[in-house]
Amino acid sequence: MIEVEIQNETHQTHHRIRFAAVPRIGEGIRLREPDGCWASYDILDLWYQKAEYGDVWVPYLHVCMTPTEKANTAPAQAPLGDTMHVGERPVYGEEEFVPFTV
Repeated sequence: MIEVEIQNETHQTHHRIRFAAVPRIGEGIRLREPDGCWASYDILDLWYQKAEYGDVWVPYLHVCMTPTEKANTAPAQAPLGDTMHVGERPVYGEEEFVPFTV
């Protein structure tokens, strides 16, 4: 297993993950998001740096979320029927109360 340092451009984070083989530039990988869901990332850059210990070179990956994945993780709209008051006027999903008079 090869331990790879991953620098995530989307969330500005660093992680170390073990791979059987180092992925190449242009390939995609799946990483867990801060909210626990999985998302696709594109590998933008790959480089090697000498480790602080011995004569070992550590691979580094620079990744960014796949554009189609960004579109899927956009904040969702409020469900239909939810209400939000602006001033005293009712908004969609809430009927205005009209008293019945005889």
